[in-house]
Amino acid sequence: KVEEALIEHLSPLAELDSIVKEVRVLGAIGVCEMHEGLDRDGMARVQRQLVEEGVWLRPFGKLLYTMPPFNCDELEDGHVQKIG
Repeated sequence: KVEEALIEHLSPLAELDSIVKEVRVLGAIGVCEMHEGLDRDGMARVQRQLVEEGVWLRPFGKLLYTMPPFNCDELEDGHVQKIG
């Protein structure tokens, strides 16, 4: 169920093909790979903006990782929908 939601809501990011190289999902892990990596300041800025939106994505170089929390029903509270 989590994997299906991640696929549904992350897949549209692949349409940003000038920025996004690939979107992939395995189980409860979603990854958005960008063409260009972010420097340390860029990663901090992106993460801060996402947290302000209520989304937790872990930037790591060219990759943005997400793993919805297992201690709540992320499908009900909209966590996965906010990512996409």
